[in-house]
Amino acid sequence: MPKVSPDLLSILRCPVTGSPLEQDGEELVSTTAAASGEKLRYAIQDGIPLLLPPELLAAANAAASDQHDGPRDA
Repeated sequence: MPKVSPDLLSILRCPVTGSPLEQDGEELVSTTAAASGEKLRYAIQDGIPLLLPPELLAAANAAASDQHDGPRDA
């Protein structure tokens, strides 16, 4: 499990709530619940926290998979 350094973790904040983050396994978790009442979770990939709000993460993943589909005919 990649650990986020304590120095980095001390300055990271949830982009939605602005609260500090805590590491929980392969994810960072906001310490304050969002408007939905849930604490937001952010994946860590290759040691890099992906601090995109859930709605933007889905769009980013879709865009990344489009880039790997190969060339498109115009």
